[in-house]
Amino acid sequence: MAKILIIDDERAIRSTLREILEYEDYIVEDVDNGIDGLELIKANDYDLVLCDIKMNRMDGMEVLTEGLSYKPDLPFIMISGHGTVETAVEASKKGAFDFISKPPDLNRLLITVRNALDRGSLVTEAKVLKRRVSKVRPILGESQAILKIKETIDRVAPTDARVLVTGANGSGKELVARWLHEKSNRSSAPLIEVNCAAIPSELIESELFGHEKGSFTSAIKQRIGKFESANGGTLFLDEIGDMSPSTQAKVLRALQENKITRVGGEKEIEVDVRVVAATNKDLLKEIEAGNFRMDLYHRLSVILIHVPPLTDRRDDIGLLTQNFLDEICNDYGMPVKKISEAALDALKALPWTGNIRELRNMVERLIILSDRTITDGDVKAFANPSSPVAASNDAAAAQTDFDQFTNFQEYKDFAEREYIKFKLEKNNWNVSKTADDIDIQRSHLYSKIEKFGLKRGE
Repeated sequence: MAKILIIDDERAIRSTLREILEYEDYIVEDVDNGIDGLELIKANDYDLVLCDIKMNRMDGMEVLTEGLSYKPDLPFIMISGHGTVETAVEASKKGAFDFISKPPDLNRLLITVRNALDRGSLVTEAKVLKRRVSKVRPILGESQAILKIKETIDRVAPTDARVLVTGANGSGKELVARWLHEKSNRSSAPLIEVNCAAIPSELIESELFGHEKGSFTSAIKQRIGKFESANGGTLFLDEIGDMSPSTQAKVLRALQENKITRVGGEKEIEVDVRVVAATNKDLLKEIEAGNFRMDLYHRLSVILIHVPPLTDRRDDIGLLTQNFLDEICNDYGMPVKKISEAALDALKALPWTGNIRELRNMVERLIILSDRTITDGDVKAFANPSSPVAASNDAAAAQTDFDQFTNFQEYKDFAEREYIKFKLEKNNWNVSKTADDIDIQRSHLYSKIEKFGLKRGE
């Protein structure tokens, strides 16, 4: 139901307009001067403002200008008993939706109100859709590390230098890669993304280089690989640290010679591709362990960009939270919720193992479960079920019965099983991600899953 504010110093006009609009089931508030009207506009979310032009204390045109500076998409309908063409044109130039003379014609008033509300809805929908289809979201933050990343992107993007982006899961590596492409001379060509951790090792070569018909059992037709698809543009190799050694050798050759050969094919195909890679692993340690090629590392890391975890940029949490509040509330079609300073301080104190991705999920949870203003109590109650505060509450509710264990080894197995189960569920049963999270080999984790009989959805 639309919420309308009437600003007019004539009581009779306010009462008449209010009666008409409330009869049409609008929620109506009124005030007799522009100064109080502006305070209400700042403090509330109105769908429309009806504002008189000639008023004491503050002129209606001033209210229009200042009101739109606070809420640029808020429709204003200006009303006046001294209406002229010049006044209407001036109001329109300042951003008013329409102009109505006093006394208002009932039918024209209702049609204008309805049109203004429809236009407001369309503006909001257009913004939501534009953001959803937008290629790149902004890199938010004013911390020194983020400013340095933005500066590096501006310097590096116009070149064809290969970039290696490092950082923890959820910290924003993909966003950095997208901006490197968006600000490059290749922005009109495609950005092709490949998640090296999500593709089985036996299929990744076909995914990257393509294959010829009949090259293996399921190759029923020719397929173009990601290198060819990205020709003239950018290829983003995410989680490059999970790439198999044989594929690493072929990627290295492609980078050296700018040529690829499809699986099962003999013809060399020239490609013009800029490669941006990302990983959450320490590749130097992977090189020492024999899991990653040093020559490939040097080919990829012409420019190194490290994205810090959220715990190293806590001062940015307030800006990120407000952005997520605006974005998610607009997506849900609800008024933007406010958040108290105490709640922001409580968010800054949380452990943030999932970084920006975790923060967005928590803000969404708070929007759904909290009242109009999010408090620090809401943060403690809803924001992070895996935080020490919540975990201690869970522990108090479900004490472990130590008498069930006949020896220490049984308890160790129990604790290990519960810990692995918790981590798998937290990572949505992504075995590769969980293995990285708890710092063990994937093969070792598979053995543990089999040993303890763990199953998804248990």
